[in-house]
Amino acid sequence: MNPAQLLEHFDRISEAPDAVARLRRFILDLAVRGKLVEQDSNDEPASELFKRIQAERASDVAGTRKQAVITKVGDSDVPFPAPLGWLWLRFGLAHDLVRGVTYTKSDVAETQLADYLPILRANNIGDSLNFDDLVFVRQECIGPDQMLRRGDYLIALSSGSKNLVGKAAFVDADHPCGFGGFCGVIRLISPLLEQFVGVFLSSRLYRDAISAGSRGIGINNLKRETLNEALFPLPPLAEQQRIVTKVNELMALCDQLEAAKNEREARRDQLVAASLHHIGTAPTATGEAATEIQSANLLRDAARFHLDHLPRLTTRPEHIKQLRQTILNLAVRGRLVPQDPSDEPIVVALQTVLERRAELVRTKKIRQKKLDSCAALIRQGDLPTSWVVERLGNLVDPENTISYGVLVPGNEVADGVPFVRAQDLALNSHPKRPNKSIAPEIEKAYARTRLKGGEILLCVVGSIGKLGVVPPSWAGANIARAVARISPVREVLRDYLLVILQAQPLQSYFAEATRTLAQPTLNVGLIEQAPIPLPPLAEQHRIVAKVNELMALCDQLEAQLAATQTDSRRLLEAMLHEALAAAA
Repeated sequence: MNPAQLLEHFDRISEAPDAVARLRRFILDLAVRGKLVEQDSNDEPASELFKRIQAERASDVAGTRKQAVITKVGDSDVPFPAPLGWLWLRFGLAHDLVRGVTYTKSDVAETQLADYLPILRANNIGDSLNFDDLVFVRQECIGPDQMLRRGDYLIALSSGSKNLVGKAAFVDADHPCGFGGFCGVIRLISPLLEQFVGVFLSSRLYRDAISAGSRGIGINNLKRETLNEALFPLPPLAEQQRIVTKVNELMALCDQLEAAKNEREARRDQLVAASLHHIGTAPTATGEAATEIQSANLLRDAARFHLDHLPRLTTRPEHIKQLRQTILNLAVRGRLVPQDPSDEPIVVALQTVLERRAELVRTKKIRQKKLDSCAALIRQGDLPTSWVVERLGNLVDPENTISYGVLVPGNEVADGVPFVRAQDLALNSHPKRPNKSIAPEIEKAYARTRLKGGEILLCVVGSIGKLGVVPPSWAGANIARAVARISPVREVLRDYLLVILQAQPLQSYFAEATRTLAQPTLNVGLIEQAPIPLPPLAEQHRIVAKVNELMALCDQLEAQLAATQTDSRRLLEAMLHEALAAAA
């Protein structure tokens, strides 16, 4: 298979992650290897072009500047043999690097004033130059070589992002702009090279050389020596022109492929959104004889129809995430399973809970909490009539209220008390014990949050709303300040409460209740006030069973999607390998 055939079969591989981006990289890889267009023995060899470039350097009036010492290219240095007529060089022989302007705050103005010029920085370097978010610096700070010239490549020399270091954008016209100290310009010795150098600077050959030479703690830096020593394959000038023409042609085709893929994905997104919306708004039974059971059956049938067809539409993890949230939202609205009039009303169970709490208060075993009762909450109009809404604080074990844990845990202690942090929270697949242990004498003061197993854990600092369940093997562990423990009463099914806590209404409540101090923080008192829609206990069991069934379907869809993407990725790799071999 040749590169043209690869493009013809692109639809077969387009489900691979970043398929178009990988195809672009492949085209550039072919280009700098001399495998994108045919060599022509009639072309003037690159060695002759290089002689002219060196003559231009020698005649440059600025040639009096000190030249960098650049090593020769040995046979063992090159990653692949040079094609017919090509020449391996060090990139430093084809350009000069001019570093940007160094300036202080006193040299900067927010808007352009007389005798001030705009300065471009690393954030202005994309696939092309952009002129957003400029700063203006005194003109006297900017040397004549530090003004952008047509034919330059503005390059990021320092950045907190390793992906940005070494990224370069072509300067297509003279601009009355300087460039900052974290940038430089690659100023080519000969304008004859500028188009092919653009291909080289976008290639993996260049990126690998830059990545290997970029170092720093916090800030990544590209040294002049790294740029100078990068290996640069120089084709004959005539072949450069053919390469650039072919690259432009194929990149335009990639643009079309990308646009077609985006349009296809947009249509799928619309279909998935419409299906999920239909699941959530399925028609209910009407008329005097209509019952909640009949309405639930209609919803179930509609949901099953759409769920059966979603696998063909689901092509991205975001689709499955949306499906999971739709299932949870149906569950908390009482629209996932039918109601049963024979279920014991939840108000009976709640009355028992409140009486038990009152007795503990009367005997002074616990303190009275200022929580609204269920009578103070308005039941949402679309909830089933058998449901109520209650504060979360009234649904937890009164002797084990919602609490966060150890404020200052100290250093790791071997064989100490297991210590649960926010990063340990998970709903399943737990390790045998948490990663950290703390000193027993520190943990002793927080006996109230010592875990027994089975509790719900909620992140209240940082990743607000993240949830976990304590496995039996963690019994005896304690929790961090960033984690709150929730132990529901026996009249509320723990797994049902987990459904509620994961659903969008409660997650939105937590987000709105969060206060940002040093980090986003959720107050325990506000967690206790969270409104919980509550069905009869028997229905709680039915809801959990149905959620588990549908989440298992989501797991299957995820596995299917991962397998499809893996197959597409392997097919893409095989086709790229075959195309590369055919181009050799």
